[in-house]
Formats: sequence, C-alpha cells, structure tokens
Amino acid sequence: MLCKDRLGNVVIGEGSQDRILKKMYGSIPGRAFLHIFTKPIISKAVGMFLSTGLSSRLIPYFIKAGKIDMSEYVSREYSSFNDFFTREIKKNARPADSDEQALISPADGRISVYKTDENSVFKIKDSYYTVESITRSKAAAKKYMNGYCVIIRLCVDNYHRYCYIDNGILGKSKYINGVLHTVNPYALKHYDIYRENSRECTILHTEHFGDVMQIEVGALMVGKIKNIHTQGTLFKKGSEKGMFEYGGSTIVLLIENNKAVIDGDLMQNTLEGYETKINMGEKIGKSK
Repeated sequence: MLCKDRLGNVVIGEGSQDRILKKMYGSIPGRAFLHIFTKPIISKAVGMFLSTGLSSRLIPYFIKAGKIDMSEYVSREYSSFNDFFTREIKKNARPADSDEQALISPADGRISVYKTDENSVFKIKDSYYTVESITRSKAAAKKYMNGYCVIIRLCVDNYHRYCYIDNGILGKSKYINGVLHTVNPYALKHYDIYRENSRECTILHTEHFGDVMQIEVGALMVGKIKNIHTQGTLFKKGSEKGMFEYGGSTIVLLIENNKAVIDGDLMQNTLEGYETKINMGEKIGKSK
C-alpha cells in the first residue's frame, strides 16, 4: 500500500512482505494454510519460541532485512527475539509535541483518518467495519458518532511500544478474543480483519479531547498486547501505555464529535488512498 510522508512525498510502496501475503491470501492453498496458521494456539506457540534464547539468532537478520536504524535505540544485549522486538527507544528519539492542545500519535506507523458518519461504516481497502463491530458496543457507536476514527498500522520494523495521547485518567478496558490474522491490506480482500482480530478497548478520560477510546489490535503471531496500567491510573501525555510483541499490529483511536480537529494533510492523504508515515509523539491534530 502506498504511503506518504508529511511533506507529501510517496515514500513507501509494495514491499516483499506485501507481495508474499498477496500471493498467500490470493490463492486457495495459501488461505487454507493461513486458516490453520492464524489460530491462537499456533500464534501462542510461535510467541513462546520468540521468547526463548534460541530465537535471539534471528535478530541480526531482522535488523538487516528491515533496515532498522539501531542508533535510535538503547544499546544493550537481548535475551530473545521478543526482548529485541519490544526494545526501548532512546529518551529523546520520540518526543511528544509540547503544545498542550496538540493531539499526538500514540505509535510509529502508517496513519489513516476517517470521519464517522450516520452509518459509522469505514473502509480500509476491501474490508468494511463499524464502530459497533470493532468495540462490540452500541453505546460506543452512539458516543463516537460524527467524530473521528484514527487508524495507525504498525509494520514489523516499527517501534512497537505506544504512548498516551494526552494527560488524563485511565477508564475501563475490555479485551475481545479473536482469530489472529495479519493486518496487511492484502488480507482485507478475504477476511474481515478488524472483526476477527483480538483487541483491547480502553477508555482514556483525557484533559483536552474528552473520552477517547484506544483500541490495540493484535495480528499474525502477536503473542500478547501488553498494557501496563489499570483503571484509575493517572497518565501523562507521551508516557508509555504498553507494547506489542512480534508481528504487525494496529492502534485505533475513536474521538468524539467536536473534541478535536485532525491535520488536513492526513485527511487529504486518506481521501486519496494513501497512508501517512507517522512517528510516536508527532502531532496529528489539535483540540477544538
């Protein structure tokens, strides 16, 4: 899927991972294989292996294949591949925008933004979903009517820790079980990804943007969505909320009507069919 930077330049096209998944999801044998491979028990087994010392041998190959700039990260030895995958970035590498009115991205990735309408239906490539189906809540569908749905799709070479978008207090969380499929766009042609994937929905009672629902969506071979805090915790903008273990992953933000204005370039890129490359802490909008 094509992606632009904030200057409007096309920076990412179809990569090798995209081509492989396109072939797998585009064939009957490939889909049969993935039907088995994406079962939670298989994902769990892979996740267990990636937490062993033996898996650390994969790290140099992954860095080379992903062209990962390790100078951004805290330098240390890793006990396993998952230890490496959830590596901590250097303190000043992902600063949160200092403007208190700024809405920031909770993660590195590729961002798309949609206005919710009276039908609350969104399209990402060839997959459709609703606020009600992703949250399994009629009340949420009503609450976030005419607001924004912000989708940040993390690729495997992205930083896989994520932060809070504002100051506030942590509300209720709900974990929804599901089949773990890859969040790559080619999978969307054959599976209703966001209705099948495991996900955790949390209400953030924020200082400047009302009640934002943040949804972490698991994907192929993600063993765990690891959130740090519990209900009632006070949080600060830019402080760490949690992390994903190995695999592509997605974060969805649902924002109420009249609480924020999303930056125009992000809206325009989405309308034109582009995702936008984004970093954690980068401004994506402002309070209204």
